[in-house]
Amino acid sequence: MSDQVNDMVNDMEWIDEEAGPVVRPYAMTGGRTIPSSTAFDLMSMVVATGATPSPRAHLSSEHRRLLGLVGRARPIVEVASDAGLPLGVVKVLLGDLLDHGLILVRQPIPAATSPAQSLLLEVINGIRAL
Repeated sequence: MSDQVNDMVNDMEWIDEEAGPVVRPYAMTGGRTIPSSTAFDLMSMVVATGATPSPRAHLSSEHRRLLGLVGRARPIVEVASDAGLPLGVVKVLLGDLLDHGLILVRQPIPAATSPAQSLLLEVINGIRAL
C-alpha cells in the first residue's frame, strides 16, 4: 500500500454510529491487555498535559479521541464511559499516552475522615454556651 493509503486507513474511525465497534477492542491495543503503568484505578484522575505529541508517538484515532476527552481532569471510569470503550482498553491506551508524556494521572483525593469525637463534643459544648 502507498503511504497515502496507509494514512487514510489509520485515520478512519473504528466505530460505526449505529453498529458500534467494527474492530474488536483488543485490536485497538495491539493485543495488549495490561497497561504499561500501574497508576490507573477506576477513580484515578487523568488530564492532558497539553504537550504536543512527538512524530514517533504514532497515535491512533482512539488515542487522539481519549486526549480530547481529558482536556480537564476526569476519572478514568468516566472517560471510558464517554468513549464507549471497555475500561481495560482505555487503561492500555491511556498508558500509551502517559508513556509519551501526554497525560498526567493523579490518585483521587481520599474521602474526608469523620472528625474526632472530642472535636464534636467541643462544638456541642460551644453551641450550648451560646
